[in-house]
Amino acid sequence: IRVLLLYKQGMREIKKLIHPSAIFTIKLGSKPVEETVINAVWGFFAVYTVVFAFLMLLLMASGLDQVTAFSAMAACMNNLGPGLGKVSSNYSEINMFAKWVLCLAMILGRLEIFTLLVLLSPTFWRK
Repeated sequence: IRVLLLYKQGMREIKKLIHPSAIFTIKLGSKPVEETVINAVWGFFAVYTVVFAFLMLLLMASGLDQVTAFSAMAACMNNLGPGLGKVSSNYSEINMFAKWVLCLAMILGRLEIFTLLVLLSPTFWRK
């Protein structure tokens, strides 16, 4: 549903470029989607992209090539299938730092990024 909302929001922005004064409503089925929901989806997408890129850069800094770093990050953060390159069969060839980065990626992917960021924020732990 997130991908569908991102697509519909993108199409709405293109329509707004053509008709700047028009008001377009995004609907799922026959129900309109609130702006707060659309903003939350965009926020999630932005945070996901930044975290993915940052962790992938950490993997590349640890000595992995681009294909291996990208596929390992995609496999671990999204909790899906095998990777490409050095991690195509298993993760024994990569260094310990890269394994810890991938462990963090698995936790972020499993718990949802927003949940973990809320738990790590200082305002959550204040009285």
